[in-house]
Amino acid sequence: MGFCSACNTRHNAGFVSTRLMGTDGVSLEAGKWADVLKAQGFTSYYFAGELDRPADRSYLAPLAHFRHPEIKHVYDNVFDVRFRGRYITEAIHDLKNRLKGQLYDFLKTCNIDLLVLQNILAIPLNIPLGLAVTEILCETEIPAIAHHHDFFWERERFLVNAVSDCLQMAFPPHLPRMEHVVISSAACNQLGFRTGISAKVIPNVMDFENPPAAIKSDDYDADVRSALGILQDELLVLQPTRVVKRKGIEHAIELVSRLDMNARLVISHASGDEGYDYERRIREYSDLMGVKTVFVSEMISDKRGKTTDRRKIYTLGDIYPHADLVTYPSDFEGFGNAFLEAVYFKKPIVANTYSIYTVDIKPKGFSVIELDGYVTGRAVDETRRVIMDKELCRRMVDHNYEVASAHYSYSLLKQELGVLNRKVTGCPGSEK
Repeated sequence: MGFCSACNTRHNAGFVSTRLMGTDGVSLEAGKWADVLKAQGFTSYYFAGELDRPADRSYLAPLAHFRHPEIKHVYDNVFDVRFRGRYITEAIHDLKNRLKGQLYDFLKTCNIDLLVLQNILAIPLNIPLGLAVTEILCETEIPAIAHHHDFFWERERFLVNAVSDCLQMAFPPHLPRMEHVVISSAACNQLGFRTGISAKVIPNVMDFENPPAAIKSDDYDADVRSALGILQDELLVLQPTRVVKRKGIEHAIELVSRLDMNARLVISHASGDEGYDYERRIREYSDLMGVKTVFVSEMISDKRGKTTDRRKIYTLGDIYPHADLVTYPSDFEGFGNAFLEAVYFKKPIVANTYSIYTVDIKPKGFSVIELDGYVTGRAVDETRRVIMDKELCRRMVDHNYEVASAHYSYSLLKQELGVLNRKVTGCPGSEK
């Protein structure tokens, strides 16, 4: 249990999100925040529509999930349209009130001292949940930290809508006893410009103080290559992302094709909440380019286990050590968790120069094979050289690990989160 030695008090933090499960960026970063908060005297409890956190500290609320039928019905009737029917307005408020009741119960049952709001006041996948949380913050004095991973104005699919009133009220709200955290300087600038809200930039982090070799405990991953269908003489090129349009996976396919090496492209995650048209496009393009591409989302989770047909389930941490190259050709990212993961596991990276990479990440001095929106002959030659020259590759990945350790480690998160906790809770032990 969390215990703060400075004020001799137990503190409880309540994480609230639509989903805290699996290997999406929000769930992963929430886990890292919980680790740091534990060291600062907090026990973390969790409220979401889908959960894989400790059962005795989890409050499952199906209405909080963006895929809940009633929530999805609202979503389908307020985006890509200009007006909403009165019955949708009534549905929004009914759902909001039901969620408020559950949230109040969560606060009371778990004795929550601090709310940690994970992206629910930034991306309007669940509008009633955002409104419910905002009203509770207005009705109570509970301190809150809103961790914003990406905003609605950054996604084309949210720009035409019939809920501008809701978006202005809750995505995000400007309230006392509430601190805002964003993961890039661009997001910070846009948030201030659009809303007048001042935010703290805390990028995504990895535990660079403890490298993978130091925490490896078994040989569970010894058969990863054969399990994924990688032949002995094939390169494993890992695309560690969901299959969505902004990930630019066609660039990875083109690169593998032009390498003219015996390689197989492994895509780790499923399509997610943005449909399956792009996945069909990627499958067709792989066939067209003659690239052996495998989709292995059913074999990768945040925890080891077995599939329904008794095959092993691996974590991404099991897969990364066996990759020869990581591709990250995204057109847009809120930050870039997969980039840091590749650095952490010391793998060479091919990355597109998306805006956050260019502004926040590249200036730190990373050594990366870059694509400027498309695959060039220079990028192909550089990739081939890095794969074939083991010493060049080693120097590159060691350098990247050193750079990331200085800028994206847990120590940074501990320092920044401690300052925020002191501001919202007043506890002097939060900064230790």
